[in-house]
Amino acid sequence: MRSLLVIGIVVFAVSAAQAGEPSEVVRPFYLQPGLELEQSARGQFIDPARKILNQNDEIRQGGPDGCLDPALPFNDTNFDPAEIASTLKLEELVSGNEATVVAKFMAEGEEQAVQWRLKAIGTEWRISDMISLSKDWALSRFQCE
Repeated sequence: MRSLLVIGIVVFAVSAAQAGEPSEVVRPFYLQPGLELEQSARGQFIDPARKILNQNDEIRQGGPDGCLDPALPFNDTNFDPAEIASTLKLEELVSGNEATVVAKFMAEGEEQAVQWRLKAIGTEWRISDMISLSKDWALSRFQCE
């Protein structure tokens, strides 16, 4: 019985490791502003983040504005893409099938920090939430109804 448990743990650890780097899932959202709002990126998300993004899409069908700020990855700032590109640092911590990536960058003359929470689904990392570390917001707490 004990050997089966050890084998199960090893198989789980290997499958989580095959999921690649969580920071590489997050990086494109800083290289292409607004990517999180595009349908082409929706597969990168799971609930609760995906649910909020889908609700935002439904609202946008009735007009140009949704319930989300298009600068969420940039901590809801007026950002300069060149400044983001030159200052972006991604720090990741993986624990089993969960990971946290903290994106740190300069915007509006201050260091900004946004935490991304990810889960390994099969062999891929998926984003479950985005949380500001200096402002009072989390994607999962938005009320998009």
